[in-house]
Amino acid sequence: MTATADRDPGLQPERTRLAWRRTTLTATVVALLAGRQALHSGATPATLVAVALSALAWLGFLLVAHRRVSVLGVARPERFASRGALTAALCTVALAVFAAAMLF
Repeated sequence: MTATADRDPGLQPERTRLAWRRTTLTATVVALLAGRQALHSGATPATLVAVALSALAWLGFLLVAHRRVSVLGVARPERFASRGALTAALCTVALAVFAAAMLF
């Protein structure tokens, strides 16, 4: 048998699934706070664009996270594709940049 066939996944997929859920919750809070900041500081066109882009980045991250959580539901989940990891990282950075842009 190979090392992959002998692997006992234990609770690792469950911990990873929970980590994805926590990260998704954090991204949701950031997106909501960005919207709240825009409403309280006055809705300029630039602020509205930043809020819309924040919502788009949040939706992109939500899609990647949902797909990954779905894959982790089996005993031997597939490896996380580099495309998904890159998309999640870009959405996270974009969300931070758009939120920071609303402050200036």
